[in-house]
Amino acid sequence: MKKLICLLAMIMFVSGCVRGVANRYYLEEKLPAKNIKEVEILREAPLQPYIVIADFQASSGATFKYMQKRAAEIGADAVIVTPTGGRYSYSENWAGEDRHSNRYIGLVGTAIKYKKE
Repeated sequence: MKKLICLLAMIMFVSGCVRGVANRYYLEEKLPAKNIKEVEILREAPLQPYIVIADFQASSGATFKYMQKRAAEIGADAVIVTPTGGRYSYSENWAGEDRHSNRYIGLVGTAIKYKKE
């Protein structure tokens, strides 16, 4: 019985983890961390000028909130999140009409800092 409980606990721990993580930082200096509530989650690049400070990738288990947290840890003002991969239907070619369009297997997050004018 103890072995079964340990096995179930291990499966729950592993399944809750984000896998396939890759990071690339572009600034030479470290920025102070921010509160996660201060970091915007964007689906596309903003109109106002910005610089890219880092890129994050996660292939499994990542959420938009996870990317927001990562961006907050490095002092970003926002993170542009792009889903990658996923399922699709051969009969539904256009993403907006595909019943699987909101499913993904990975995320790419681009952490940005707004330029001060």
